[in-house]
Amino acid sequence: MRRRLLSVTSGTSCLLAVVLLASQAAGQWPGWRGPNRDGKSLDTGLLKQWPEGGPKLLWKVEDIGVGFSSATVCDGKVFISGDQDGKLMLFAFDVDGKLLWKAEHGKGRGGPDGSRSSPVFDNGKLYLVNGHGLIGCFDAVNGKLLWSHAAKEFGGSPGGWGYAESVLIYKNMAIYKPGGKNCIVAFDKQSGEVIWKSSGFEAGPEYSSCILVEFEGQPMIVTGTNRGIVAVDAETGKLLWSNDWSAGNVANCPTPAYADGYVFWSNGYGKGGICLKLRKTDGKVSAETAWTTKELVCHHGGYIIHEGHIYGNHEGGWACLDLKTGQRKWFQRAVGKGSLCFADGMLYLYAERNGVCALATCSPEGLEIKGQVTVKGNGPSWAHPVVAGGRLYLRYDTNLYCFDVKNAP
Repeated sequence: MRRRLLSVTSGTSCLLAVVLLASQAAGQWPGWRGPNRDGKSLDTGLLKQWPEGGPKLLWKVEDIGVGFSSATVCDGKVFISGDQDGKLMLFAFDVDGKLLWKAEHGKGRGGPDGSRSSPVFDNGKLYLVNGHGLIGCFDAVNGKLLWSHAAKEFGGSPGGWGYAESVLIYKNMAIYKPGGKNCIVAFDKQSGEVIWKSSGFEAGPEYSSCILVEFEGQPMIVTGTNRGIVAVDAETGKLLWSNDWSAGNVANCPTPAYADGYVFWSNGYGKGGICLKLRKTDGKVSAETAWTTKELVCHHGGYIIHEGHIYGNHEGGWACLDLKTGQRKWFQRAVGKGSLCFADGMLYLYAERNGVCALATCSPEGLEIKGQVTVKGNGPSWAHPVVAGGRLYLRYDTNLYCFDVKNAP
């Protein structure tokens, strides 16, 4: 394994220590799609324009196995998963890219897919799902397996591309989706004991992850399945509402997004997006179709919602839609088809081919590229970019890159 290290200096005054602690609190990326599972970093003070050739490379590690897992950054460590020698491996690095430990988590998927699930960090523990539906809880300090369950215990079976979701942590629960009659299952995150199994519907798991939505006092778990989008009571698992708009699609991959009373979900293979407006009547929450669109057809690169607008991957480029009406504001090719995240008012666009990542403006007025960087790897790159602690993490193939994107004082 090759790595390039950056020497790190720290201030010694109490004031600098307080500032550092505050920065670290804002600089966490505890798992799939960030602190609030919305694709948005809490970082501030970042570059608004990259220098020629891109931001400074701090370090690179190789041989993390094949896969599309995104990085997780928490507790002064970087976690990621990859397939090696037929096994799914969970890796832990320090902030300079030094390997701390790696742990096995069942069989790998094989072929070009590799790992897809991103590790999820919570209170010193990591949660990970392998491509065959095995969920595991690990000690984040040393990689020791604490508990695990297989999807088949709950009657679940994968779609044609295996399991690809990342675990959702809610209160004392670790939630994932084996599929079948018990489509969604909540475990005690400490012990692994089952707390609830969803009821009122049956569906295949497909490939998206669950999100938590709280609407007018009702917490719910929202996720995509092969029979459409569903929401269950976060405390009991009972079905609250469902919509079959994307049922029977070739594959439903992206994770839904929520903001301001609206749930948005878009899928590829020509399907497009649906926006649902939530309502609460006589104590019951329902979801009505606000609009559907073919102006944002997203295979797997995702989308974020910011200040009343949706920004996301549309076919071979990027689109912006009005959240409430679905009106398209713009479409730009930019780096081409890929994935994205948001940080400090800017978009980070990561192409699925050729390793190109761009910094871009986030505005309904149009998209303007403010710098690019290219990383090396082979095949498609379906991992999402991650911004945490003033650093940009890009995973391409078996490589993980870390760049400095802080705006120097």
